[in-house]
Amino acid sequence: MRDQPLFDSQLERWQSTDDSWNLKDLNETMDLGGFLNLWIPDLELLLLKGPLGAGKTSLVKGFAAKLGIKDEITSPTFALAHHYTSGNKPLIHMDLYRLNNKASANELFLQEEEEAKQMKAVMIIEWPERLSLELKDAYKLNLTYINPNGRKAQLQRPSK
Repeated sequence: MRDQPLFDSQLERWQSTDDSWNLKDLNETMDLGGFLNLWIPDLELLLLKGPLGAGKTSLVKGFAAKLGIKDEITSPTFALAHHYTSGNKPLIHMDLYRLNNKASANELFLQEEEEAKQMKAVMIIEWPERLSLELKDAYKLNLTYINPNGRKAQLQRPSK
């Protein structure tokens, strides 16, 4: 992340009446992650959708930086889940891309969710479409390409 992220110096840039943002590059994608951390302070579960390379892990990097996590944030595609406990609040970052069996994805999610509750951690899940669980308490963010470098981020609030 850059030294002076946009969410600190230009907070009004992130104000949105329809919970959507056009992001010009991956730096702005990381900045949006940091903003979401500040904007939704009680966030417990965020589901990230988008094609390969859309910036899901970059968004998590920005979110983690605002939590004060100093560890390098990497995609948990092969590990399936990474736990970061060095910040102000723990973060569990999951990537379900490799799990084609919904029962396996559900089982892993439920195990990690139980641990997240014990740790009072935020959970961010990439490729949540691999789950068959109904997660009404989750915020959902969809990242789509709008040009070779830009993205559109659309947030859906929990349906409680």
